[in-house]
Amino acid sequence: MDSVIVLFNLKEDADQAEYQAWARDRDMVEVNRLPSVDHFRILRCVGLLGGTDAPPYQYAEVIDLNSMEKFGEDLQSDAVGRLATEFRQFTDNPLFIHCQDL
Repeated sequence: MDSVIVLFNLKEDADQAEYQAWARDRDMVEVNRLPSVDHFRILRCVGLLGGTDAPPYQYAEVIDLNSMEKFGEDLQSDAVGRLATEFRQFTDNPLFIHCQDL
């Protein structure tokens, strides 16, 4: 199975509560509706195991796909384009990682 993991921090001027409301009410709902997506969730990173340091990222997204090809097509839709524009308003240089099960 293909997955996409997105690691990111919010921009300094982004409101955390506003982002989290948008993520729950809009991003998770819309991405989970995409035909290529089996499951999408957003995680808030709260710490590093075995230490007290802050994690390097505030959030992680996990997008489990049923088809990487279909996902590429979904990314071209107007709906995803609007979501991406909204996402960029909150996030600072997100890192998108394409992953596959062993």
